[in-house]
Amino acid sequence: MGTKKTAGAGRSAGTGPEHGVSRRGLLIGAAVTAVGTAALAREKLEHAWWRLPGVEKPRKPGELDYARAQWTAASPANWRRADRPADYAIDRVVIHVTQGSFRGAVRVFQDPGHGAAAHYVVRKDGHVTQMIRELDVAFHAGNKSYNERSVGIEHEGFVDRPKDFTAAMYEASARLSAAICGRYRIPVDRTHIIGHVEVPGTDHTDPGPHWDWDRYIELVRAAGAR
Repeated sequence: MGTKKTAGAGRSAGTGPEHGVSRRGLLIGAAVTAVGTAALAREKLEHAWWRLPGVEKPRKPGELDYARAQWTAASPANWRRADRPADYAIDRVVIHVTQGSFRGAVRVFQDPGHGAAAHYVVRKDGHVTQMIRELDVAFHAGNKSYNERSVGIEHEGFVDRPKDFTAAMYEASARLSAAICGRYRIPVDRTHIIGHVEVPGTDHTDPGPHWDWDRYIELVRAAGAR
């Protein structure tokens, strides 16, 4: 802790630079503030285009981002409209485990009272369902910033049952992650492909200790090289 100084102490009032902030300095400061305010307003507008009257980005019901997936829509209460990556850059893939069945995950993601959903759900046999468009923000990570910047992939099973993580699931999920990483130029590594447990502020533990990260990253890289 330092001592607190009083601005201008020991000086007489005046208008020159030696007596505080000059008129030129005030004008420059005002200009900088105006530019900063305009930039902030523009950023807010870019992130909230859907709130403007009469503005609606074209959407096709059931349109897929991943050709191997089947579309099943999540409740609109569990995600929000956006225009990613134009308004929010996508630089993460977040891996989840459902702690339940595939059907159970799809059902709760369709429930408006659940308050959460991921973009994709991968079944044990490798089937992939897309429930939210990648351009939209899914409520899956429990962290606003990570929701805005990531794509969430759920996997059927339980974190304490390694047998749930089948070869078909790993391979299907890896192909999906490779497609997402290629689309947004996301590096295929453990900094950019993370588990839900690694999201700051989360209280989740998935995908758990039995998720084979070395195997998964290798599969993603192999799928991306094809």
